[in-house]
Amino acid sequence: MNVEAENNWSDQTLVHKVLRGDTQAFSRIINHTEPLVAQIVSKMIPDAEDRKDLAQDIYLKAFHKLDSFRFQSKLSTWIAQIAYHACFSFLKKKKLVLLDSMGDEEESDSWIEAHDKTVNIFDKEPERLLHQTELSKILKTGLTTLPPVYQTLLTLYHNEELSYAEIAYITELPEGTVKSYLFRARKALKDHLLLTYERDAL
Repeated sequence: MNVEAENNWSDQTLVHKVLRGDTQAFSRIINHTEPLVAQIVSKMIPDAEDRKDLAQDIYLKAFHKLDSFRFQSKLSTWIAQIAYHACFSFLKKKKLVLLDSMGDEEESDSWIEAHDKTVNIFDKEPERLLHQTELSKILKTGLTTLPPVYQTLLTLYHNEELSYAEIAYITELPEGTVKSYLFRARKALKDHLLLTYERDAL
């Protein structure tokens, strides 16, 4: 079978091949899912050595749990869930801040929609006032000031373009909580940028 045909294997085909002992099929799963897993690990784990150890642990867990995968989501989303919770557990053991100090209450969808335009720094306003390359650098720097969960949610939604439902599956949070956290993350990032850079420079 040629490489192009292998690249078109479905999740079901890959999983069944791995469960029949095809180690090359699992290597292909790693190749397919590594970009998404790397985004999660890099946003949640600051130390490079810890990232390497966690990445190995994530795929080891995925391999051993593969027979429990029921194709209720994309395989990449399922492995992303394993990655997120591995990182979350690691940070929790280290007793690091995972979120901000704001309350746990969820804003309603209508409240978020009404206020989101004022804090959505990924929207049009900055792009009119700043070259895209400069904006990317500033956002990347500002993103690192946020708690790991906020960094991860923003990356999954804006960079990976995952839906609220997919992010909710990965994090095992209610969709309403995902929306609320995304709103807070955008607001925290915009507040940081406004404190760091003069408004005229944005």
